[in-house]
Amino acid sequence: MKRTFQFAAVLMLALVFSFAAQAQDKGARPSPMRTAKATVPSGEVTIQYSSPQVKGRKIWGDLVPYGKVWRTGANEATTITIPGDMKVEGGMLKAGKYALFTIPGETEWTIIFNSAWDQWGAYNYNQDKDAIRITAKPEKSDKLVEDFTISATDQGEVIISWEYVSVTFELM
Repeated sequence: MKRTFQFAAVLMLALVFSFAAQAQDKGARPSPMRTAKATVPSGEVTIQYSSPQVKGRKIWGDLVPYGKVWRTGANEATTITIPGDMKVEGGMLKAGKYALFTIPGETEWTIIFNSAWDQWGAYNYNQDKDAIRITAKPEKSDKLVEDFTISATDQGEVIISWEYVSVTFELM
């Protein structure tokens, strides 16, 4: 009986430690969670993403290959919450929460709003769940952006910046 109790106690402790390890603070990750917000006429747009660093690596066309779907950050898929129906570069997007995927290219990016927002990375990306796709032109800079950054303005501009590249699209 005593051994059964000891075994049960050890098992309980192992479970507690295993759950605690899984529930680590997302802020302690190498690519911390960030939030960008903008207030547009239909309400507050919220973008949540994980922010990796360059750390001396070549990003575009290497770490992030051209022509392939990218999670647009690190860890979980980047999400964007749209408060009301709005135009995105001329196309219509219904209110809701979306995964924000991109397909980077040297001269053009595809920006994807996908209805399957609750996923890790782009491993289970399904094009059939795309709500809308738009294109945007990347701009090169001489200034290094070490931390992957997404910013949003109250005028509806969303800017994705990392390494020596930035891409902008508009929500209206």
